[in-house]
Amino acid sequence: MTATILDGRALAKTLREELRADVQTFTRAMGFSPTLAVVQVAGDPASERYARTIRRGCDDVGIAFQDQTLPAATSQAGLEKTLRSLSADPAVSGVLLHMPLPAGLDAAGAIAQIDPRKDVDGIHPYNAGLLAIGQPGMVPNTPAGGLELLLRNGVQLKGRRATVVGRSVVVGKPMAFLLLQEHATVTIAHSRTTDLAAVVREADIVVAATGKPGLITGAMVKPGAVVVDFGINVLDDGRVVGDVDFASVVEVAAAITPVPGGTGPVTNIMLLRNVLRAAHTWARQADSSPRDATRVL
Repeated sequence: MTATILDGRALAKTLREELRADVQTFTRAMGFSPTLAVVQVAGDPASERYARTIRRGCDDVGIAFQDQTLPAATSQAGLEKTLRSLSADPAVSGVLLHMPLPAGLDAAGAIAQIDPRKDVDGIHPYNAGLLAIGQPGMVPNTPAGGLELLLRNGVQLKGRRATVVGRSVVVGKPMAFLLLQEHATVTIAHSRTTDLAAVVREADIVVAATGKPGLITGAMVKPGAVVVDFGINVLDDGRVVGDVDFASVVEVAAAITPVPGGTGPVTNIMLLRNVLRAAHTWARQADSSPRDATRVL
């Protein structure tokens, strides 16, 4: 058996075309374009590259882009003030805080200042809570993209056994909740799971999100399983590989996402789709207090 490749680049192209049309419809109807504000602290080349990538994506689909680069010496108070200001600005549809933050800045405190309706990264505790109870909210882009790859490729999830290897709050846990919403039976495995190979081998759907290159091997995967690899690992020789040993797993699985070219290309499109969703939500709810949603926290 040789697995079907779940091509993230091809899906991203389709999603981009769909999103471009939807943004045009919104802009014509509302008289303004959805706007994304990206907040970053100066001094991190990776953050700067990411912001340029997001800007290009916004330009491509018709979303306006605001670069909010703060000085390297920004204080916690200054960062939080910026995020509160953008959350209250009716011209801004979505707010993205680039992380990790420099040492000395508290991510949790900063995230709490973002209006949950503008939290296009889906990392605010309010949105995490909505996802956990199965209610609509902003979903983290990486797991949302992984689920989109499965659904668009016709992978049956209802009644299937899924194992998510990794329990991070931005990938592993939200992916588990998304699979539950699709009526899969979900197990979350992690670094302290006893006999990880046996747990993975029971799964019809295997999701790898650990940051450990080659952790999931062909010997661990049930023949005919579908494998989603969220890992992005750069080896000493410069190669980019996933958390799955692709060469061995591709001979066993029914379908697999490659690295690169799998979940990665879809992630940024899901971010931009969240911006449009936030623009719709903000337009409907602009008369209510932007802080009301967080009073339950």
